[in-house]
Amino acid sequence: MLTIDQACERAADIVARARAAGADAADAVFAADRSLSVSVRMGALEDVERSESAELGLRVFLGQRSASVSTSDMSSQALGTLVERVLAMAKEAPDDPWAGLAPQDRLLRGSPPLLDLDDGAEVSPETLKARALAAEDAARAVPGVTNSEGGSAGASRSVMAIATSHGFAGGYAQTAHGVSASVLAGNGAEMERDHAHHSARHAAALQAPDAIGQIAGERAIARLNPVRISSGAMPIVFDRRVSSGLLSHLLGAIAGAAVTRKTSFLLDALGTQIFSKAVTIRDDPHRPRGLRSRPFDGEGLPVLALKLVDQGMLETWLLESASARQLGLEPTGHASRGIGGAPGVSPSNLYMQAGSTPPETLIAEIEHGVLVTELIGQGVNGVTGDYSRGAAGFLIEKGEITRSVSEITIASNLKEMFLTLTPANDLEFRYGINAPTLRIDGMTVAGD
Repeated sequence: MLTIDQACERAADIVARARAAGADAADAVFAADRSLSVSVRMGALEDVERSESAELGLRVFLGQRSASVSTSDMSSQALGTLVERVLAMAKEAPDDPWAGLAPQDRLLRGSPPLLDLDDGAEVSPETLKARALAAEDAARAVPGVTNSEGGSAGASRSVMAIATSHGFAGGYAQTAHGVSASVLAGNGAEMERDHAHHSARHAAALQAPDAIGQIAGERAIARLNPVRISSGAMPIVFDRRVSSGLLSHLLGAIAGAAVTRKTSFLLDALGTQIFSKAVTIRDDPHRPRGLRSRPFDGEGLPVLALKLVDQGMLETWLLESASARQLGLEPTGHASRGIGGAPGVSPSNLYMQAGSTPPETLIAEIEHGVLVTELIGQGVNGVTGDYSRGAAGFLIEKGEITRSVSEITIASNLKEMFLTLTPANDLEFRYGINAPTLRIDGMTVAGD
């Protein structure tokens, strides 16, 4: 795999070729990746996969016209042909008054921040097999577990670089390690499945595989003998396993493209109260070893920690340069890039701050409700905010978590859900997007 400096050179070289061939402006993304994964089932090795890839993406501008291409062929001849083709494509593209590189005076200058995202990820297949077996063995050892969908472990390392024709070149490397287990409990038609997993940038920070397996087994056992419940309005508690999904719906609504296209249910909400004052949502790209940490965004702009929501008030959209120009605003450092196409937007380490109430207290106050641990389907309308998803979890009766519940649908509108949401005090930084346990009163449950 190339070094970071070599990756930057690859990106800068193709940009220079494009400019020499007549492009008014250009930018390029180079990405290389290597990964290894091992899966086991019922104590036996099931699969070993290794992959290595390297791709280069080029975007060129001719006036207000632009085009993008990508390749995995890094030969000089292939790159020359690539430049010719993308320029020919740009000549035929429609004018876009908003397209262009990021503002030159906003580009990251100097050395990028050191975020400790790379531990080398030189992990042997034997080590990964041992992790996968440990996870599955621990899950199968839980009394009542009767079958297994397997355990898996993986490690990867990637190098990414961006170069632009107006003065930016930068890159970074990051690693990822993961362990998971998925098992079944019960027999016949009464079987229930559940899983557990953990990911980390450094192998040393990975949760012990046997602990992950035990969680998977206990979760499967807890889901046995689900009951049906009557339909009606009731409080819903979103477990931390699923609570971050509500933040994902917020992100879709405040993304620049949704705002400029007028397809967001929060279209007129900037600077207004959309959550209760107990809710603050932050984005922190500089978290050391964070799963979504990054030293700069997909256009070469510096990234900063900021509040998207401050005491319930929506403070900002997420803007890359094109949508920022269209809205007459400044880009927010949230541009994200794939190998092909124009930048989109994405958060870094996004999280909702913990509230002041223990989750046990939020549950203890509920006479009749549901603790949701799994959400099914994609029934969310980003234009209206209407929310309807299949769910499973546990019945809450007189302040206690009691029986397993499945085959229900929970529904409301995200505007109402956000305003009535109460966060617990159990925030844990386990995923790229994190939220504490959340309680929302008055949701509609469709059961029997």
